[in-house]
Amino acid sequence: MLATFMEVLDTSVANVALPHIAGSLSASVEEATWVLTSYLVANAIILPMGGWFSMVFGRKRFYMICVALFTVSSFLCGIAPSLGLLIFFRVLQGIGGGALQPMAQAILVESFPREKQGMAMAVYGMGVVVAPVIGPTLGGWITDNLSWGWIFFINIPIGALSLLLTADVIHDPPYLVRRSLSSIKLDYIGFGLLALGLGSLEIVMDEGQRKDWFGSNFIVTFAVIMVFCLVAVVVWELRQKEPVIDFHVLKERNYTLATVSMLVLGFVLYGSTALLPLFLQTLLGYTALLSGLVLSPGGIAICLCLPAVGFLLRKVEARWLVVFGVTISTLGLMRMAHFTLDIDLNTAIWGRVVQSLGLAFLFVPISVVAFARIPKERTNYATGLFNLARNIGGSAGIAAVTTMLARRAQYHQNVLVSHLTPMDAPYRNMLNHAAAAIHAGGASAPDAAVRAHGMVYGMLLKQANMLAFADAFWVMGILFLAVIPLMLFVKRVGPTSGPAGMGH
Repeated sequence: MLATFMEVLDTSVANVALPHIAGSLSASVEEATWVLTSYLVANAIILPMGGWFSMVFGRKRFYMICVALFTVSSFLCGIAPSLGLLIFFRVLQGIGGGALQPMAQAILVESFPREKQGMAMAVYGMGVVVAPVIGPTLGGWITDNLSWGWIFFINIPIGALSLLLTADVIHDPPYLVRRSLSSIKLDYIGFGLLALGLGSLEIVMDEGQRKDWFGSNFIVTFAVIMVFCLVAVVVWELRQKEPVIDFHVLKERNYTLATVSMLVLGFVLYGSTALLPLFLQTLLGYTALLSGLVLSPGGIAICLCLPAVGFLLRKVEARWLVVFGVTISTLGLMRMAHFTLDIDLNTAIWGRVVQSLGLAFLFVPISVVAFARIPKERTNYATGLFNLARNIGGSAGIAAVTTMLARRAQYHQNVLVSHLTPMDAPYRNMLNHAAAAIHAGGASAPDAAVRAHGMVYGMLLKQANMLAFADAFWVMGILFLAVIPLMLFVKRVGPTSGPAGMGH
């Protein structure tokens, strides 16, 4: 969990530091966003390939190489003297970090007996679910009180501890026979198509809204490359004897349904985690630290609930826990959809806590459903695709949220403006009262009239943005409900079955 926590934290901790990074490296904020994009691209490319690399290096050795690469490149990111070098070191960091989650999950699946796997996944889940929640708060505090380099330096002690513990505690299972490089035929075409396809996908997701989606030749080019490569890689890999990614695991119905559910979970988790701080900071004027504190109790709620979820997995079918979690989380999102500009701190905190309580019942049971019928020797491939689905969902969620906010704010602005006409009595009264108040404050009558118009328009913009946020929360909640019918098609996984329950 240590290495996974460190890696997931790093995907969100750099977001709040971007303006600081841009300023200190003499770059625009738009150029600095490549600090995030480069990491996500490298991460996505390497994520599904953990199974193949484990076969070449041995899983324990490959896992330790990844932790070491991530830790060393974190130090290099912290001391990078220019934006170009920082982006290069972030690519290295993404390569190191990409395989950490699937490898950690594969190790967990095999290191515990069936009846203890639910609890093991629950402890591991704390790292995966809590890290993106505390990331923005931690990043905000570090950049306010230290320099931005420290958002990378904090990885060094965690990485060192993870390496020491891994070396001492973890061993490769006997069936995972390491093969020599000469006996393995490297699938260059499969690797190339995968790298190009996933790289293009991440660029489209990350840069789409900033470049006006398909109004930009840049985005259209990468979208065409993405579609061609991702279709081609599936066709190509299904025909290979030693594929880079084993798509045959998708024949297992539970695994496929759970992977799609994880895609939706990633979409909603990352999307809503991006929405709430944005709402609090841009519309309610919260500081980065205060908005982080609104998210933190949700993280605590997840930590408290996950052991209970691990225990319940022994008593209740995993899919019913998922249905319960989705229902609670949707209620939290619907509560947020009714936020107004007048909400207090407690209302914001409780909306997030209710949503987080639901999330606690999702990650572990979905993992249990996914791996219950996957043969042990294919676990490495299965965990790679499973984690890739969550990451792609996360990127898509953030892209969808930023696009929706911009489009819906424009729509609501047009609707509201249509009511602000000289024929509208409440509008005239508001203008007159505002102008009179400004005039009483010492402004001339013409100046007061102009300023009153500006004040009312400013209120309109705020309301339009508030309605756009409400729409985005509502869409997230409705989309989440799509997981429930998926769970109804899942084959029964007994309450004591763990992620590797292949005994039957």
